[in-house]
Amino acid sequence: MKVKKYLSFTALRKMISGQVRSWTDHRRENSTDHSVHDAVMSGLACMFFQEPSLLQFQRSMEERTHQNNLRTLFEVQDIPSSNTMKEVLDNQDTQLFIPIGKEIVQRLQRSNQLNQFNLMPGWTVCSIDATQYHSSKSIHCEQCLTKQHEDNSITYYHSALQAALMHPDIKQVIPVMAEPIQNRDGTNKQDCETNAGKRLIPQLRQQFPRMGLIITGDDLFSRQPTIETVLENKFHYFFVAKPTSHHYLMEWLDAYDSLYELRDVDDKGRTIIYQWMNDVPLHGGKNAIHVNYFCKTVISFNPDGTQKSCRTSSWVTDLNVSARNVALFVSGAKTRWKIENECFNTLKNQGYQLAHNYGHGENYLSFNFYQLTLLAFTLHQISELCDIAFKACRKKAGSKRNLWEKFRTFIDIAIFQTWEQLLRYYLNRDEYNIIDGFVIERSPP
Repeated sequence: MKVKKYLSFTALRKMISGQVRSWTDHRRENSTDHSVHDAVMSGLACMFFQEPSLLQFQRSMEERTHQNNLRTLFEVQDIPSSNTMKEVLDNQDTQLFIPIGKEIVQRLQRSNQLNQFNLMPGWTVCSIDATQYHSSKSIHCEQCLTKQHEDNSITYYHSALQAALMHPDIKQVIPVMAEPIQNRDGTNKQDCETNAGKRLIPQLRQQFPRMGLIITGDDLFSRQPTIETVLENKFHYFFVAKPTSHHYLMEWLDAYDSLYELRDVDDKGRTIIYQWMNDVPLHGGKNAIHVNYFCKTVISFNPDGTQKSCRTSSWVTDLNVSARNVALFVSGAKTRWKIENECFNTLKNQGYQLAHNYGHGENYLSFNFYQLTLLAFTLHQISELCDIAFKACRKKAGSKRNLWEKFRTFIDIAIFQTWEQLLRYYLNRDEYNIIDGFVIERSPP
């Protein structure tokens, strides 16, 4: 019952509506035909159904039936134009989305849904990685990052450092917070992932003061300033440590006669070698921080027994590594790839159109479109985790793309009173009629 109460689409949507209704309308009083709530929730609906032209379809439905799915599913009273929606979003501070994300995580906690994400008791992997969400050769602002090409042309773009909870054995990921990577101090020096990380990590502790997180990230983050930020905020870390960028660390390890080692053979006949060494200096500078090193080597063989390939991945951590936990640590560290494969790749290539330039704006528009896209994705991920009816629909559709094509078709031809009714309609269409555009459950014989 708790899952249904706290994490159903309707419950989460009502929570989001309540938050947005508290936002300030910065427009002039005589230019507010549509409320902030209706503009923001219309944007969320477009991202939720992965349909940029959703507003046009629902306005046409309103003309025919005096009702539409934006009203029944998202409580949008008056559908705004695309320009009005962009104007509202451009003037809403992106920080307003933080309480929404925090409340979603708290609901997952109260419903015990986050327990399954624990890599170790009380500790969950939180991957941080950057993604680009807007680029243009001409449209830009002072906050834009820039990339100069060989022909001296410039690409202007926006990126964000995204944090997401994940587990090696769970496909779904839960985005928790994003930090924009943008030029903000008026200097010529560009912002970067590592600086964004040093801003994001304290925010994670502030928003989730009792959550145990193991921060994972690529080789950019395995530097002393970032590691110190992690430890100051009482988190743990698994950061990639490439030999090519950690020469002193590797020389130190090479000086040992041997590292601690554990060998195994997997079900494909490959030799798996885990190696580790605790309490080694990260670099050769003064006051170098000491870290614990671990790596995994996978050796595969040809049919004749000769070696086919050998691949090694290595990390550093503050957690003490031993034979009892090295395999677990490797699985947790490698989980960071999920933020690229299950999150960013899905957002860019499976209907969400994250890289589509919906608009740049003058203030917050571009990042707010990113926030709405991530919010829609989060609602979908929670449905995949918790909603039995949604899981059944997903199985029936065969693919996510086909599922959302079905949903978009349904809301273009009929009006559903709730999201849950839409799911039931897809699963048992014979139990419903469409009368005057409305989906009506058939009376029992």
